[in-house]
Amino acid sequence: MKTIGDRISFEDSKAKTTVVIVPEKNLFVNALMGAWLGMWYCIGGTVIWSLIQLSLTEQERIILYIFLIFWVYYAFRISKAYLWLIFGKELLKLDRDGFHIKNSFFSYGKLRTYYFSNIKDFQFDIPENRTIRAVWESSPWVSGGERFEFEYFGKHKKFGRKLNLKESKLLFDLIKAKIKTYSK
Repeated sequence: MKTIGDRISFEDSKAKTTVVIVPEKNLFVNALMGAWLGMWYCIGGTVIWSLIQLSLTEQERIILYIFLIFWVYYAFRISKAYLWLIFGKELLKLDRDGFHIKNSFFSYGKLRTYYFSNIKDFQFDIPENRTIRAVWESSPWVSGGERFEFEYFGKHKKFGRKLNLKESKLLFDLIKAKIKTYSK
């Protein structure tokens, strides 16, 4: 296994190239996010307990139900982002069949295949420092921040979450070279 930066490793052979991109490991941020998520679950449990145990007016019940809708939405989004930070990875495979991308939690995830002849406008984009986009994408609760993009049958496909400029350039060069090699 060869590495590109701290988060990207790849294995190259004549038949295929496999690339693994792991999320940035920051123990302090992960611990804070886990504590926040635990607190969020406690709040939801307390609200559900209140709905079941307390005698509330109709207006109070409506307010708590509306709050629970928002609570479920954020519990799902933040849980997904947290699990991605702890157990997630992006798997890329290039071979004669095409370009395969899998966003994996543990070993689960759907492998999507893209054929080289239909891939158009393969590029990468790094947000400028000190912009709202850069700050938003660097947040640990945001799972996005994909750096690579290509067009496939009119739809834009993205991958390469939160890569820095150096890693993106090196991975871009690797993928472009392998697409040329395997698409012959």
